[in-house]
Amino acid sequence: MIFVGDDWAEDHHDIHVMDDNGTRLASRRLPEGLPGIRGLHDIVATHAQDPRQVVIGIETDRGLWVNALVAAGYQVYAVNPLAVARYRDRHHVSGAKSDAGDAKLLAELVRTDRHNHRPIAGDSADAEAIKVLARGHQNLIWTRNRHTNALRSALREYYPAALDAFDDLADRDALAVLGRAATPAEGARLSVAKIRSALKAAGRQRNLDTRALQIQEILRSEQLTTAASVSAAFAATTRATVSIIIELNHQISDLEAELSTHFETHPDADIYRSLPGLGVVLGARVLGEFGDDPTRYTTAKSRKNYAGTSPLTVASGKKRAVLARHVRNRRLYDAIDQWAFCAITRSPGARAYYDQHRAAEDLHHQALRAVGNRLVGILHGCLRHHTTYNEQLAWSPRHNTPTTNAA
Repeated sequence: MIFVGDDWAEDHHDIHVMDDNGTRLASRRLPEGLPGIRGLHDIVATHAQDPRQVVIGIETDRGLWVNALVAAGYQVYAVNPLAVARYRDRHHVSGAKSDAGDAKLLAELVRTDRHNHRPIAGDSADAEAIKVLARGHQNLIWTRNRHTNALRSALREYYPAALDAFDDLADRDALAVLGRAATPAEGARLSVAKIRSALKAAGRQRNLDTRALQIQEILRSEQLTTAASVSAAFAATTRATVSIIIELNHQISDLEAELSTHFETHPDADIYRSLPGLGVVLGARVLGEFGDDPTRYTTAKSRKNYAGTSPLTVASGKKRAVLARHVRNRRLYDAIDQWAFCAITRSPGARAYYDQHRAAEDLHHQALRAVGNRLVGILHGCLRHHTTYNEQLAWSPRHNTPTTNAA
């Protein structure tokens, strides 16, 4: 066996190769891309005949370079940078750090401690595509939220009537009207016919007259105002922000359609869709983040730990505390939190489980986390046995006793 540490950067990789005894065999800086991969293969071929005899430690689990390493047949371990930092402290207390030193550190780590880490999961290309689309879709939603919050903050400064007229500033009605009347004066001059026309052009089909009249009354109500020049300046930023949000809405819709197409063709889609509260978007996010490698999660507990829903016990001496996990996959945890919230309105078993935790004086988010933890376990069982969700089996009484999982 030979062990390779790969400390990567944007345009180069520092490589350190050692044998079973920790003796250095090679150390080199390689460029990114095909020339670098060829160089790495040449180094490895000098010391090993079989790719399965090569173990590589690197601080990422994605990218073209990592894909090439996996495709070559090497054993690749993606080590969390936090774990590498702790391992560095184990060997050096001076605080010294270098790229070449980190490459040696990674090689040493996979030589002595790889049993405490997991190789990169063998997810299918379909699952990887779903993850890319789901993350892109989520990124656009987060971007839209940031622009919507910025728009709300600006309207508070000069146009409070718009906030009274529209609860959701990313909604088509709000964008249509603000695009035509970006100042309080313009809003007050809008007729019902013009508002109706704007709403219809934006796609509203029902209650046009009623909604147009309601908006007109609010926009013409007495409000505090600012100087005309300041209002005009704010209006320019509002029109720009409205245009950005409109385009984001279009792109989110297009990406959601693409995500749906990929998700529905995945072999596990029916299992995910069968669980209460999981639709196309949430189902795709959960599938993409968990992946579809059947050997990645050996038990339901390991899947729950990765999701960040299982409690974390901290015990030292006479002190013992059960806490929520804060080091977790943020995207996956966010999806499971929404999944649990949707599930308690669609599944009697999930609702009863939530109510039991609330009756045990758990807070709302603690109870939701417990529901999410249980749902992840149910999902694991469904995937393991290749079966769809069964309400009675999933929430049988032996599973429904509140425990410290609520922590």
